[in-house]
Amino acid sequence: MTKKNPISFHLSVEDFMPASDSEKQELVQMRPSVGFFRDAMIRLFKNKVAMVSLVFIILIMIFSFVIPNYYPYTYNQQIRGSEYLAPMQFSDQELARREAGEKVFPHILGTDNLGRDYAVRVMVGSRISLLVGLIASGIILIIGSVFGSVAGFFGGWVDLIMMRIVDIIYTIPDILLIVLISFSISDPLAALSKLPGFQWIQIVGANLISIFLVFALLYWVGMARIVRGQVLTLKQSEYVTAAKALGASNARIIRKHLLTNCIGTLIVTTTLQIPSSIFTESFLSFLGLGVAIPLPSLGSLASDAINGLNTYPYLLLAPAILISLIILSFNLFGDGLRDAFDPKMKS
Repeated sequence: MTKKNPISFHLSVEDFMPASDSEKQELVQMRPSVGFFRDAMIRLFKNKVAMVSLVFIILIMIFSFVIPNYYPYTYNQQIRGSEYLAPMQFSDQELARREAGEKVFPHILGTDNLGRDYAVRVMVGSRISLLVGLIASGIILIIGSVFGSVAGFFGGWVDLIMMRIVDIIYTIPDILLIVLISFSISDPLAALSKLPGFQWIQIVGANLISIFLVFALLYWVGMARIVRGQVLTLKQSEYVTAAKALGASNARIIRKHLLTNCIGTLIVTTTLQIPSSIFTESFLSFLGLGVAIPLPSLGSLASDAINGLNTYPYLLLAPAILISLIILSFNLFGDGLRDAFDPKMKS
């Protein structure tokens, strides 16, 4: 075999020889083909901060929803002579019962001014805050995704009118609206709560119902803008054109094609909306516009503890730490979901 001149333009015969087994192995795909969600979950599980946050969220859920069912005290149970007990402290009556051989469960976080066990009230308060955050985020997801997808899909004057409505809603002060709705619906709700099957209204209270109404009226606008931006991009895709050519209705295209392909954005935005909703509910409960007495909330517990901050600072410590942990955990987990669903983060 002759040696090829390096400056020659003639083709080399060796370049057309059959590939060896080792060369063929180099062309084998090193990574198995996976779907979008599975690939996102793999990246999410590799995110240690997101996984630690998920563990904290699960522990908080157990702390809020499971443990109170087996706790020896209830959130509204008043124990005479046990007012303002320090953590792990017993009252005189409880000490006498212990000396008599009776088992008395300690007050882990002490008691409040009415002798109610503070630990179970923090558990139930975190349950209320989590439920409000989850339900409010679900309301925001449904209204915002429907409104934004319709505006982005139809475009033109429909999009113009719907987006101007969004701009107007952005200017409405939420706290003022909550106060107005609470006063306007208090009498109708009181009459409705007397009917069979509506007694739960008295437990929830008009303030909490007004908070849900405000979330349904105001807080979905951010979600609507995000979904609209996604739909404006996706509706130019080939599969949308093919669906129209096959005679698919607009509702089916929005539901089956556009919103389905926005599911990653919807999941991330909803997850990040949960801590915002929890903070809003806690803030309103702190101002006295939240849940009805005696039902506790983390915001109302912090508000009650402010009055005795100099004398009983431990009453403020528990709800404040729990609010911080809940909001931080959901925010970090939402950031992990955002990185996992972002194709640019794919390595």
